[in-house]
Amino acid sequence: MNEVTLVVLATVSVALGLRVAAAAGWRKGRRKVGSPLPRESKCIYLDYAATCPIYADCADAMVPYLYSHWGNPSSGHAYGGPCRDAVAAARESIRALLNARDSSEIVWCSCGSEADNWALVGSLRARRPSRRHVVVSTIEHPAILACVDALVAAGECVATKVGCDGAGLVSARDVAAAVRPGETAVVSIMLANNEVGAVQDVGAVCRAVRAVDPEAWVHTDAAQAVGKIDVDVQALGVDMLTVVGHKFGAPKGVAALYTRRDLPNMLLGGGQERGRRAGTEAVPNLVAMGEAARVWLEQGPEIRAHSERMRDRLRRRLETKLADLETAVNGPLGAKEFSHAALPNVLSFSVNGIRAFEVLGDLRDTVAASASAACHTGSTSVSAVLEAIQVPTPYAIGTLRLSVGRHTTASEVDRAADLIAEAVRAHYTNKRD
Repeated sequence: MNEVTLVVLATVSVALGLRVAAAAGWRKGRRKVGSPLPRESKCIYLDYAATCPIYADCADAMVPYLYSHWGNPSSGHAYGGPCRDAVAAARESIRALLNARDSSEIVWCSCGSEADNWALVGSLRARRPSRRHVVVSTIEHPAILACVDALVAAGECVATKVGCDGAGLVSARDVAAAVRPGETAVVSIMLANNEVGAVQDVGAVCRAVRAVDPEAWVHTDAAQAVGKIDVDVQALGVDMLTVVGHKFGAPKGVAALYTRRDLPNMLLGGGQERGRRAGTEAVPNLVAMGEAARVWLEQGPEIRAHSERMRDRLRRRLETKLADLETAVNGPLGAKEFSHAALPNVLSFSVNGIRAFEVLGDLRDTVAASASAACHTGSTSVSAVLEAIQVPTPYAIGTLRLSVGRHTTASEVDRAADLIAEAVRAHYTNKRD
């Protein structure tokens, strides 16, 4: 196959790809909140907390950096310039999204786990040998808890894990009580929990921690919060914050760490990110994350209100359909006095008498959602979060995590609730028989 033929085939492939994308509805222009995303599958998507569908707005923004502007941002020639400018523009969008003081406080990462690990490890290495103590909550993401456990096992730190109440809320007073003045390097309390949707008062945590030790640093994992609620690093008062692209409309494989502290490098190599994090930037992904930030800046209040309506509609329909069964809503949403501290898009719904993973197995082709318990070689393990908030085991085993978002529609919610209720009854009946 000669060179001319290869060029022709490549050109045709690009043209066809763009044509197919356009035919599927991926056209330029800001999408409306509540408008359904184009998809081939008839499966209703209620798993936004696991990963948010890539917004068509973000996919559109990526296209030029896939086919036209594919240079290395570090290159000084004509191909590098547009990519370098795009990376800078995306960084500024994330700065604006978080209300950081300067775009230099935004450092790109490959994922939330990297950002979380860097915040912990970097804080310890920057502050050794005197500060070796870490404070976290028991309901953090595994990217925090597994990292802390590994650091403790390696003898690099000691850790204190603070519990929560039955709604999944962590007390700022309890966190502050765990701080060791002169010894605590970093406190990490997630802004919003991925399973039960509990939104922590991280601002209060920061104030309480600094009242005990003004030199203790505070990090928050905001992966589940960004794109669902407003996140302002100035109002929170944090030193570091993790934001993850695929949780609010960008592709997987891109994240950022906001930091106003000078952290040691996690990746060594080239001089990218002002020497703080080596690795050639994934320009299309960064552009998409910047666009996702602009979507929230333009539509944030509308997205939040729409998500709340869809979440509450789903809850009401499930409770109505399953009124004769023993059900419960977990987290702040299940307690009226704490409902203000719930994410607008997450519903943790338990049914006593079923195994959630079995119900979801039956629904795999019609409703996409998550279970808070898993089956391993015949036994069932309950999530650490549900254990921490003391959900009774029969309810924990029957817990569905249902999450909605910008493009969930009322008809999808109604149909999904009907399908879930039908599957629950089938398994509940079988269990009783």
